Amino acid sequence: MTQKCRLCQHPMDFFDSARNRDYYRCPQCDSIQLDHEQLLNPMDEKKRYDTHNNDIMDKGYQSFVSPITNYILNHFDKDDQGLDFGAGPGPVISKLLMDQSYSISQYDPFFHPDNELLNKSYDYIIACEVIEHFNHPKSSFNAIKKSTKTNGQWIFMTYLYDDSIDFQKWHYKNDETHVIFYSKKTLEYIKNIYQFKSLIINNRLIIFSN
Repeated sequence: MTQKCRLCQHPMDFFDSARNRDYYRCPQCDSIQLDHEQLLNPMDEKKRYDTHNNDIMDKGYQSFVSPITNYILNHFDKDDQGLDFGAGPGPVISKLLMDQSYSISQYDPFFHPDNELLNKSYDYIIACEVIEHFNHPKSSFNAIKKSTKTNGQWIFMTYLYDDSIDFQKWHYKNDETHVIFYSKKTLEYIKNIYQFKSLIINNRLIIFSN
């Protein structure tokens, strides 16, 4: 059965199999996606997230998210409205920003499922290690785009794939909830299709300006 890209709807090509999971690559947007029939059901997905040890007081975790935290502190004011999209059970970035008197709300379909937050507009939306979890990336990106103010920004963190990476040995695919991987070409596709003004890629830190 043909696999259609869940980001751009284009038919995908088989890419690789690893750890009893099959992956497809889209020739249009260049994303790599898990076979849609192998996606976890919501109950099993939440069980996997419940095993994450995201202690908001952990200094190592705070350091890991610091590219986003430092960017917000250096580019936005305390009066700007932010949204932590996919905040998870331990929203460390929100805590660090709120400790500095920043105004930021938390949304997560499992842990902070307040859909009303998605009907508001924000100066910045952050998603730290979240976009690789999108089972339905098109609808997720649509929701984020709709909630981003004009001149606002999306600030993401994820690991990008490129052809120098040995996919079989790549650690990032091993998490069962990591179901879509992006390349620089994929990000350019997202920039163009959603009509963003600019895209900045700084290692794991990705910034779209609206």
